[in-house]
Amino acid sequence: MKIKCIFFDFDGVLAESVNVKTEAFRKMYLPYGHEFAEKVVAHHQANGGISRFEKFRIYNGSWLNQELSDEKIKILSDEFSNLVVDGVIHAPEVPGAYAFLKNNPAYKKFIITGTPTVEIIPILERRNMSHFFDGIYGSPEKKEFWVNEILNMHSLSPNECVFVGDALTDYNAAVVHNLHFILRETEEGFELFKNQNVIRIKDLTHLSDTIDLIEKL
Repeated sequence: MKIKCIFFDFDGVLAESVNVKTEAFRKMYLPYGHEFAEKVVAHHQANGGISRFEKFRIYNGSWLNQELSDEKIKILSDEFSNLVVDGVIHAPEVPGAYAFLKNNPAYKKFIITGTPTVEIIPILERRNMSHFFDGIYGSPEKKEFWVNEILNMHSLSPNECVFVGDALTDYNAAVVHNLHFILRETEEGFELFKNQNVIRIKDLTHLSDTIDLIEKL
């Protein structure tokens, strides 16, 4: 079996940007008190990969009991974007990420992220990475949706595809569609995956070797 396609999450997989977003959530919700902000941070860290739109409906809607119109969600999203975009653009790369993308043109490669599509595209352009990908997809659509769309659009078999992620949303998207999954281990995700039997890598320097092993299974 030959791997033809790789789906990548972005934060924590290609860039060390997870903490940028964690601190943005903390800052946004500190006006409601330190305890509430820490509750938000704990939820965010346990649910990395879920879109900010869904999180605002929990934090402001369910927890703060605020009425959330589409306009209010947009205001919250814009506030969050203003806090994170520059930090994400300038976040260090995950070791081996750029080299893998540059040196492996034969694979079809896609970004599937919880970051809004309209935000992740310019981030990747600013990081000089967008040209490596056959498609860049984010929220508000969920990751399972994009996997299904890409499989159909490009006539790909799930067995030919690998999802490289660091969050349960990545793992679940892979499982639902019977893709191979590679976990990029992070401190934030350690507890989430400690009981999961998954293929693990510390960074992307050995991603090629790991894909070779999957092809031999």
